[in-house]
This record gives sequence, C-alpha cells and structure tokens, in this order.
Amino acid sequence: MILSPAFHDLRAAYQSEMDDLTSDTEGRDVLRKRLADKRKSLDFLLQMTEAAPEMVAVVFHQGFRFTEPAVMDQVVSLEIDDVPDWDELGGAVQVLPSAQSLAETFLQQADGQRFMTIAAALVYLYEKPDGRMQAAADDADEDDADKDEDREDHDDESREYVESDDEADARAREEAGADWMVEQGFDRKD
Repeated sequence: MILSPAFHDLRAAYQSEMDDLTSDTEGRDVLRKRLADKRKSLDFLLQMTEAAPEMVAVVFHQGFRFTEPAVMDQVVSLEIDDVPDWDELGGAVQVLPSAQSLAETFLQQADGQRFMTIAAALVYLYEKPDGRMQAAADDADEDDADKDEDREDHDDESREYVESDDEADARAREEAGADWMVEQGFDRKD
C-alpha cells in the first residue's frame, strides 16, 4: 500500500487524536466516554471537517465495514483533492448501523461527500492490522538496523518466500483498486 503525503500526515494526526482519546492522565481507558462526548458536540465538529478532518473522523471509530480493501488502498494513495466522493465508493465501504445517523448528518454538509471518504480512509488505516504499528514504525529510531542484522541469521529462503507473497498480494490489491477507480471514471494512475 502506498500512502500519499496527505494521507501519511493525516494518518499520524488521526493516530495521535485516538491516542489522546484513549486514556486519561491516570492511564484508565476512557475511549468510549470521550467518543460519546465528542459525538454530542456535532455542531462544532461539522465546522471542522475541512480544517481538521482527522479530529472529526474519530467519531466514526469502528463505524465502517470495509468490503473491498483494494479500493481503500487506492483511495489512500490519492491526494485529498483527488479522492472520490462518498457515493462513488459504492459497496467498498459500509456504514454500520451505530454510525448511520452520524453519516447522514455529515453527508448533508457542503463538503460531506469528500469528508466521509476521508473519514473512512482514516478509520481504514487505523483499523488495518499493520496500521497502528506502521504509524509507530514511521517514527522509529535507527536502532532497528541492529535488529535487522540479527534477523539475518534466520532462514533467508523462507523470508524471501513470505516477502514475495506479500508483494504479490499488495500488487494484486493495488491493481484491483486501480481497476475499480477506472470504472468510476478516474484516469489510471501509472
């Protein structure tokens, strides 16, 4: 998966926002309560969708089901101004019943179509199994180089096999996403 610079930055900001909402100063898990409070301030959030979408998108935490990950991989490779409207995502993303009324409210706004696509992309990146780990890895020190040298002692042949499978899967997802975007009327990104 390739992230555009915009989604790279938004992903990191979204991760920080989720980290801030997750626990209080005593380390207790307060995510549910804070998300509920944030959802109650909907009028304020509606004003922030363009300026700080990552701060607003958190209200959709666990509110989407991603049925076509390749499409979402393609969306996060685009710049913000190039993302498709929400309606163009079709069946690639489903709003779960718990978030349906929120989605309807946002979609009534002037920039609601674009915001919903961005929100879904940020939730997708966060919920991806490697999403949170990748965000942390982006900030890692060069100490990882030492760990990589230690790992070289493992069986190179099996590692190459796993890497080639991962690369093939990633290429297949990218191709499927690109095909879908072309079907939606976008130019193929080569």
